[in-house]
Amino acid sequence: MEEVWLPDLLGGRFRQRTLSLGSDAEGEIVATLVRLLPSWPASWTGRLRDVDVLYVHGWSDYFFQTRLAQWWADRGARFYALDLRKYGRSLRAGQTPGYVSSLAEYDADIAAALSAMGREDRPGRRLVLLGHSTGGLTLSLWAARHPGVASALVLNSPWLEFQTGAWGREALTPLVAARARWDPLGMHPVVDLGFYTRAQQEVGTLPEAPEGWRPERGFPTTPGWLKAVLDGHDTVARGIDVACPALVLLSQRSSSPLVWRPDMLETDSVLVVDDIAKAATRLGRLVTIARIDGALHDVFLSRAAVREKAYRVLGEWMQSQTLR
Repeated sequence: MEEVWLPDLLGGRFRQRTLSLGSDAEGEIVATLVRLLPSWPASWTGRLRDVDVLYVHGWSDYFFQTRLAQWWADRGARFYALDLRKYGRSLRAGQTPGYVSSLAEYDADIAAALSAMGREDRPGRRLVLLGHSTGGLTLSLWAARHPGVASALVLNSPWLEFQTGAWGREALTPLVAARARWDPLGMHPVVDLGFYTRAQQEVGTLPEAPEGWRPERGFPTTPGWLKAVLDGHDTVARGIDVACPALVLLSQRSSSPLVWRPDMLETDSVLVVDDIAKAATRLGRLVTIARIDGALHDVFLSRAAVREKAYRVLGEWMQSQTLR
């Protein structure tokens, strides 16, 4: 039976479509594509009317950023967001949330999404990849493996380097790899103290999520998944070429996630942004790094004045690019 677009929990003109991806030892695997199409005037007159956007969320997350989608749709773009396998709309009972043993497994999710977007039938439309945190790492690696497909890459606080930095990552990787071989689904101690969630709640940009989709302290992590992420960090550290212009949006400052501090309302309390900025220079030949003072880890979920600055930066960058 042909797949159909159904109303999404976000309401309004948002629609969703389930993408079947087969099965594994935990059962059926699906991804879920959410879309917001532009209004009739914007689809004909908007400056980005020939653009398709594909958004991919971060760890322990799902798509809910309606303002971000509307920003693109107001300019004529067709906006799509992918809840990856075992996240959010795609998480099924009995599955290990967010688990993959390699970030390359998401190639199947992205391929299914591009097909559902009708990319094969619209060869003249440009593709902008938009990724947050782990989604930014995933899309960067995907773009490097599929040169010439994306016209631009926009990264919102991408997780391009481990929080310990390169030396710590290199020391940790053999230990994680060893455990991943014999206990890939074993649970690590929870180290997320929930301060990033608290910051979003206090800023007022975090809606209530369906049960289990976005836990306050994040999903438990596993050795198999952590090895996949560390392998991705190592690949970036050795240098890749995403083969398109890239914009990397970051907070100006980081804060330690070990104890609550008021400055967590205006800093990245998840990543070490200086290390991410350094790693971003290894993504390709044309990378723009924009540091947004006062931004949270998700730049577009910061305080109103800060996120408006981020949207201005994004708009100016898009206008300056000559996309394929």
